Amino acid sequence: MDGQYALRTDLRSLEMLLAVVDQGSIGGAARALQVAQPSVTNRIKRLERHLGLTLVVRSPRGCRLTDEGVAVADWAREVLSASDQLETGVAALRRSHDSQLSVSASLTVAEYLLPRWLADLRLRSPETAVALRMCNSEQAAQDVLHGAADLGFIEGPRTTRGLHARVVAVDDLVIVVAPGHPWSRRRRPLTVTELAATPLIAREKGSGTRDTLDHALVRAGAEGAAAPRLELASTAAIRTAVLTGQGVGVLSRFAISDDIRGGRLREVAVADVDLRRRLRAIWRSGSQLSGPAADLTNCALQSSWGRPARGRTPRPVRTEAETAAG
Repeated sequence: MDGQYALRTDLRSLEMLLAVVDQGSIGGAARALQVAQPSVTNRIKRLERHLGLTLVVRSPRGCRLTDEGVAVADWAREVLSASDQLETGVAALRRSHDSQLSVSASLTVAEYLLPRWLADLRLRSPETAVALRMCNSEQAAQDVLHGAADLGFIEGPRTTRGLHARVVAVDDLVIVVAPGHPWSRRRRPLTVTELAATPLIAREKGSGTRDTLDHALVRAGAEGAAAPRLELASTAAIRTAVLTGQGVGVLSRFAISDDIRGGRLREVAVADVDLRRRLRAIWRSGSQLSGPAADLTNCALQSSWGRPARGRTPRPVRTEAETAAG
């Protein structure tokens, strides 16, 4: 039993045995390994004691291996070679893992913010391959929670247990209509009651846009939003429906700022309803961001596009290595 324990755990003693073989003496082995000579002597003796074998015969002229020592040394070379292969293979796996990043992001973030952040990530880490899944905020949170994504980006006000979150950008929801809609000529802002009573062209349940609107109306005193006129699963579909005059839409300012400037859509002001929302990076609780996930989060925090704190640079996230360094 002691012999099994030594062979399985004490690779350093095997390394010293081979150094004695290669150098021809304990003193030569100590110099080659840059350790004290008694350290080599004690290691060899301990290995012999654990194995129950005499491996080295010492004499004034140096050392020679016994027949058992020759056999053990041959096996030791194979063991140490296998150990080196293991370390090399594990290092390669780590490099491969560190060069891949899976991201689940809500549609607004994926379509209007992530392309800029990913361009910045490419400059920092050109070897990183990113796999992106576009979905709603609820699905993105579930992907991260269950390990299907390393990092997520969500829009809604809700938080999910088991996840860390960090605000990386801010956005406004905007009520928009086509130029021919009666509200396009409206001079006074919509009231909370009017907005809550209007069937909108809206996203599906579980989307951050839908959740933000519902929470904003409740905070403003309404009971909630009316049932949607149309329920569509993408920002582009809502934009097209509003442009073609099918009703009133609620969209991210990122998505329709060019349409408003170009006169293709009209923004309708709303009184006493806060439609701002915080866009957040999320990752699993109990872990700290590292590698490409930390790099991408910092790209988002440091981007001028959608910056959450105007006039100052947000504090970057700390990686595991930085935390360990103090």
